Amino acid sequence: MEKMGYAAGDMASCLYFGIFMNFLAIFYTDVFGIAPAALGTMLLFVRTWDWINDPIMGAIADRTDTTMGKFRPWILWMIVPYMIFGVLTFTTFDLSPAMKLVYAYFTYTTLMMIYTAINVPYGALMGVMTAKSEERTVLAAYRFVGANAGIFVVTLALPYLVKLIGQGDVQLGYSGAMAVIALAAGALFFVTFKTCKERITLVEKKHEPFLQEMKQLALNGPWLVVIALSILTVMGQAIRGTSTLHYFKYNVGNEGWGTTLLLYNSVVAVIAVMLSKQLCALIGCKRRAYVILNLLFAALLVWFYFIPVTSFPLMLANQVLIALVAAPMMPIFWSMIADTADYGAVKFGHRSTGIIFSAGTASQKIGWTVGPAVALMFLGAAGYVANVAQPPETLNVLRLLMSLIPAIFAVLTAIMTCFYKIDRKMEIELEAAIAKQSAAAKA
Repeated sequence: MEKMGYAAGDMASCLYFGIFMNFLAIFYTDVFGIAPAALGTMLLFVRTWDWINDPIMGAIADRTDTTMGKFRPWILWMIVPYMIFGVLTFTTFDLSPAMKLVYAYFTYTTLMMIYTAINVPYGALMGVMTAKSEERTVLAAYRFVGANAGIFVVTLALPYLVKLIGQGDVQLGYSGAMAVIALAAGALFFVTFKTCKERITLVEKKHEPFLQEMKQLALNGPWLVVIALSILTVMGQAIRGTSTLHYFKYNVGNEGWGTTLLLYNSVVAVIAVMLSKQLCALIGCKRRAYVILNLLFAALLVWFYFIPVTSFPLMLANQVLIALVAAPMMPIFWSMIADTADYGAVKFGHRSTGIIFSAGTASQKIGWTVGPAVALMFLGAAGYVANVAQPPETLNVLRLLMSLIPAIFAVLTAIMTCFYKIDRKMEIELEAAIAKQSAAAKA
């Protein structure tokens, strides 16, 4: 029950994140009415501010002390604001172009700050639910079952709700659809709050100064590597995700095919993440598994470049294979983040779970900041204009954004992972050391 409750939290997150990943760009350019270059600049600004907030929120959560725990209260406190600003962000008013930008900056910035305030404590919660590395991999797998289920549901439901509620008015449809999705997300986060427990006692009652904790992070070699590979992984995936519906709308001429592929991706991903533990056991360690998965991902992206735009069966087969190799990356990544928190606790005698996990979240947000901004700026430079036939240069750029460009990032990620030094032997040693520290803290 607790594993399912934890999974509910990432489903709640990804009811929003799935929209950010698959629909945000096309909503802002084709529905709300923002030019791609202006949108790229906005995403760069808002998401940069957003990831800067993550370690600050992690430090705040680490210093929270209530009868409900350190991380669970934030999940409860942020539910209502999370719901309200989810709806406001996707509500369109009759405003001038300049005021549209002001409104978009305000609502999206506020929503992402709230997302940070609920998602950073949620992520850090895994680090204090169990001390065993293998159990964390299982817990992370459940988490990403919830994540992919959330993406699947919202990918399926959002277009349907927009049509049902809007009745031809797409702007009204988005606002009403987000109201339904926000209610579901709030309910799921409440399930997480009620079912999950904080079990690990921190090493010490007194907290290090924030700047001292940041210095310790800079000396945590495995953590630095994981953060770098996280940025690279997410940048590649974000560039592709931002371009997907545009590619199918303009290159293929069938936006429905793009939505169908995203649905298949989510279904296969749910299965794939549940095999993360078995995959790591089969290959021998998380590091080797992450390298292999990224090289396979790169090869599949190169294959996509050569698939004709008329061949939906080949696109579908390609996407299913991509989901099989890409989906396990995230649970493996978050399990590695938990291991780097143990490494820091053993090395420095001080556990900064909130900051460690918030930095992991921040690294992903950096990827989701730069990746979409790069994709949108490429589109703007190639002459993209919403809702008209695109010139050959734009169509070629969209093809590259779906294939060869993210493939380069996948290869770079595989190379970076080779520098991560926590292998299976060290994981076992860290588990023993953390168990000893926890027992001493409780004595």
